[in-house]
Amino acid sequence: MEKRESGFRSYLGLTFLIGFGFFTMGLMDPLYDTYVPAFLGNYIHSRFAIGAVMTLDNVLQLFLIPIVAVWSDRTRTRIGRRMPFILALLPASAFFFGLIPWAAAASLSALIVAIFLLNIFKTSVRGPIVALMPDTIPGVFRSEANGVINTMGGIGTILGTLVLARLMDVDIVLPIIGSTKDKLPFPIAGIFVLIAVVVLFFFVRERNHDAEAVEERIPVMQSIKQVVAQKDKSAFYILLSIFLWFMAHEGVKPFLGLYARDALGATSGMMALPQGIAGISYALAAIPMGYLAHRLGRRKLIRGSLTGLAVLTAVFTAFSLLGPTMGLRGSGAFYVFLGMMLVYGVFWGSVITNSFPMLWQMSTFGNIGIFTGLYYTFSQGASILAPPITGLVIDITNLFRPSPEYQYTGIFAFASCCMLAAFFVMAKVTQGEPGDSALGAIEGQDGGGDKA
Repeated sequence: MEKRESGFRSYLGLTFLIGFGFFTMGLMDPLYDTYVPAFLGNYIHSRFAIGAVMTLDNVLQLFLIPIVAVWSDRTRTRIGRRMPFILALLPASAFFFGLIPWAAAASLSALIVAIFLLNIFKTSVRGPIVALMPDTIPGVFRSEANGVINTMGGIGTILGTLVLARLMDVDIVLPIIGSTKDKLPFPIAGIFVLIAVVVLFFFVRERNHDAEAVEERIPVMQSIKQVVAQKDKSAFYILLSIFLWFMAHEGVKPFLGLYARDALGATSGMMALPQGIAGISYALAAIPMGYLAHRLGRRKLIRGSLTGLAVLTAVFTAFSLLGPTMGLRGSGAFYVFLGMMLVYGVFWGSVITNSFPMLWQMSTFGNIGIFTGLYYTFSQGASILAPPITGLVIDITNLFRPSPEYQYTGIFAFASCCMLAAFFVMAKVTQGEPGDSALGAIEGQDGGGDKA
């Protein structure tokens, strides 16, 4: 163990630098998920409709991430196979992200166009960013490495939600920008994304892959069929588990800021605090959870974390339902909820840190992009379905005209059921631990190919 951990320390600096790509996602995603539903709510009153619009990025991710990830697998340039995509797409993402509040102030049509263009670029770059780590870090160290880069994503979340989001309440008039109320975090976040692009370009050097074979591109549906047909169905079961726990997480996430505002009395600048608090514990737990996975096993740790998530979301349900009758209202209820989100971030970080390395462990060098694409096919498929479903749950609840404290109870109950189902499906996963060989599901071989 000591020798292995010492070996990872030689990759630690590089892993932190690669983590700047994840930093950009951690910075933009929670601000987007918190405030875009509120911007849409100025024009659209149905929570189902808001949830449907919020799935736009997930629909694009379902198609674009697998395509661009495999495209980058096959790319060979002087600066690497992932870097050209990062240099072209991340700056465009920064620009349209900064534009969001001005589009929201202009009209619903302008907001929808800005959202669409942002997600085209932000979605396309996600696959190359994610695949950059397994390209450069040996398989045995990927739980630790994934902990590091998820920590960087968590730092982005903390910066966005605990620092930049508070600027939503700042109301001053600046040259060119005009009034800053409900706007300032977005362009500042865009500047941080541009800084991250500079760091990645100047300090991360991809391995030279020119002498390595490029495998034939396999369509996503054919890849899924081959995974399902494999004698050892571990890859399929972990993909199904991923679908279930993302159904839980993504079903709640778009409405978390609205819950904080409508049920707990948060101001605009405080709406992102629940995600920010979870981001703190996520960032602190990601690296230890990567190391702990080697001691306990990735599968065992993920199942234990799913148990915690199922229980905690059940507690959220009880808190939403019974809290007001017990006198938990306003700021008191808000801070109790923040405390629970702090615990949530630990369990969620443990699941995310170790699930991707399990899939990568089943892959070869040539099909890392395909397995990355399959991860996003299932996770984004869940992200497409979940927000309209939970939005509909809220709309149905509102037919009974409850007070704001009770409008969101159903989405937490939905999340608890999905987390519990994921726990049982993960029991069927038998591969994906450090040292396990590739399954060969995509290649049609019994573990053939060079291990990634």
